[in-house]
Amino acid sequence: MVKGGLTTRGPRNLLRQIREAMAGGGPAQDRLDMVVRTIAQSMVAEVCSIYLRRASGELELFATQGLNPEAVHNTRLRPGEGLVGEVARLAQPISLSDAPSHPSFSYRPETGEDPFHAFLGAPLLRGGRAIGVLVVQNRAARRYDEEEVEDIQTIAMVLAETVASGELLAQDELRDVEVAPHRPERLKGQKFAEGLAYGVVVQHEAPLAPEQLLSDNPAAEERRLAEALSALKAGIDDMLEGGQSKLGGTSFEVLETYRMFADDRGWNRSLEEAVRSGLTAEAAVDRVRNEHRARFAKARDPYIRERLHDFEDLANRLLRVLAGDNPGQRDLPDDAILVARNLGPADLLEYPRHKLRGLLLEEGSAASHAAIVARALQIPCVGRLQGLRDRLSEGDQVIVDGETGEAYLRPRPDMLAAVQTRMAVREQRRAEFDLLRDKPAVTKDGTRVTVLTNAGLAVDLENLDMTGAEGIGLFRTEFQFMVSDELPRLDAQTALYKLVLDAAGDRPVTFRTLDIGGDKVLPYLENEREENPALGRRAIRLGLDRPALLRMQVRALLAAAAGRELRVMFPMIATVDEFRAARELVDVECDWARRRGRPLPSLLRVGAMVECPSLLWHLDALLPLTDFVSIGTNDLLQYMFAADRTNPLVSDRYDPLSPPALRALAEIQQKCADSATPVSVCGELAGRPLEAFALITLGYTRLSAPAGGVGPVKRMILSADLPAARRGMAVLLGSSAGSVRGEIESLARKLNVSV
Repeated sequence: MVKGGLTTRGPRNLLRQIREAMAGGGPAQDRLDMVVRTIAQSMVAEVCSIYLRRASGELELFATQGLNPEAVHNTRLRPGEGLVGEVARLAQPISLSDAPSHPSFSYRPETGEDPFHAFLGAPLLRGGRAIGVLVVQNRAARRYDEEEVEDIQTIAMVLAETVASGELLAQDELRDVEVAPHRPERLKGQKFAEGLAYGVVVQHEAPLAPEQLLSDNPAAEERRLAEALSALKAGIDDMLEGGQSKLGGTSFEVLETYRMFADDRGWNRSLEEAVRSGLTAEAAVDRVRNEHRARFAKARDPYIRERLHDFEDLANRLLRVLAGDNPGQRDLPDDAILVARNLGPADLLEYPRHKLRGLLLEEGSAASHAAIVARALQIPCVGRLQGLRDRLSEGDQVIVDGETGEAYLRPRPDMLAAVQTRMAVREQRRAEFDLLRDKPAVTKDGTRVTVLTNAGLAVDLENLDMTGAEGIGLFRTEFQFMVSDELPRLDAQTALYKLVLDAAGDRPVTFRTLDIGGDKVLPYLENEREENPALGRRAIRLGLDRPALLRMQVRALLAAAAGRELRVMFPMIATVDEFRAARELVDVECDWARRRGRPLPSLLRVGAMVECPSLLWHLDALLPLTDFVSIGTNDLLQYMFAADRTNPLVSDRYDPLSPPALRALAEIQQKCADSATPVSVCGELAGRPLEAFALITLGYTRLSAPAGGVGPVKRMILSADLPAARRGMAVLLGSSAGSVRGEIESLARKLNVSV
């Protein structure tokens, strides 16, 4: 065999011959046979074979030059069987000088491959998945060199695209070849936002498929690639220098990482070599992206897997540069299910709400920005769905089950019918909640409970009237900062807060000052890298370190509330001194406004969020200084149990309905009652009926829930008898069990409480 790859006719000539064979008339098998003969001749190989994946997962021999022709369509390899199966499993080329001695070698006598020792196989990759394998073999025991491996990868890439496009196979053959996943699948993830939805897949920043694979002018394609790479890097440089951010909430550090990967020599060299082999610039980017996906997706190290996403995002961005595309808002189908690796809050808000039925994420957490926005918009969301995007194609039908944390891909008709029935039941329940909308939340024993809602976006204000919530118990002011490309000015902040107060009317609104830092990074604020940002400079710590930022926000709040009641609370207070310092800034701003004759709120109440366990032993000093407190159970419990709630590896290591958590909540409530300090719960627990049942049993009478939780929680309150519930809860607080969730459920059922 000739060393150094293809014969002197070169790879471009071979690709052109393959294209001519594919475009020719006649039966599909004749064209396939022509393709393998052409490849074998050009690579001076004694055997060339094409295997394609059937819907069953088996790899079937579709064409061969050099093996027994009778083996075509008769030889089928089980998933992972033989060297061909190993190439498909690894999604990487395999080159061997003596194939029969390899432990994965599988002998198939009908093929007649006994004399052949040298083996080179390359996967036909489509979306990072192997849909087939291209093999060349020779009698002599020798190892194929790097150029030959590069050549067969290029050929395999072209074959994969043409098989998927239908150019190479007859339609009856194509139907049973798995060019994309098509069987029903069920993926288990985590529920991020309650609800049920079904519709068709829309990929967030769906990769652009190259329209033309083979180049007629390689020199011109090299120039196009070089220009696109330069434009890509210049665009990232603009972002780094403070230009218009095209990545929304992506941090400065992430942009620097992007720039570093854009300069990666290996990535750039792979692109250049792919173009020189005869591919268009778009096809070269697509090929290199597929190779990276196949290689990195097998890695167990999360850091290495994250590098895959960096390169993939860069590849998608480079394809858009080559296409001259500057995508704005996409036109969605009426029943769109958005699929993404992860999303920032700005990304989700760019899509038309009335067409978005559900959201599926590969990553994220229930506390992520996308999940919070999804709950605010009442969009069912399931996350932590590993390998999701590789299992879906644009336009696939899918079910989002936000009740169980599952996704059903290409569901069977019976599954779809079952979900439609469940959705009808949910609609009936929603109608029941609507009837309770204007009814006061009073328990059977006459205890009045105030049910408020959480908000953070202008769209949330619609939920006040729709849900019957009695006000806003937590308005997250940071969302305005997170969805903006630059620091919101004083007038913009004032306008938003005034809009919120106007919408609420005479209903109370509690504004939480900026809770940024940790996992909420703003691209326009310089932040030092922290080893453990969840325990670092975030929330009130950042506000006190940058008093101008906090004072501007307080000034905007005072101006917006002129002549009306204003309730402000500070997040993540860990010490009494922090609260004193924050309250002094409010006093300074009040004095500033007073000296200038600016109108002030008719009543100003300043409170603290109890999120840090340190306050549990200093409430006697804190409560006399506050007008109210609110418990942020999300952070309080993650710090109590030292388990990051955004980390799926540890987020389920504790149950909020455990004796330690319940005892802490009971102690806070008792100390607030003793000091006559109003207290509310604004964490996620307040929006789940069973957890809310535990809270009111502990004595809490002010709950702030996500919009979707207001109706279910109110129904629970109306069915509860607190004296009987308290007797049962007192016993559970002394339990030594890690969780008493089951016991609380039994107690609720015994008392006929609707949880």
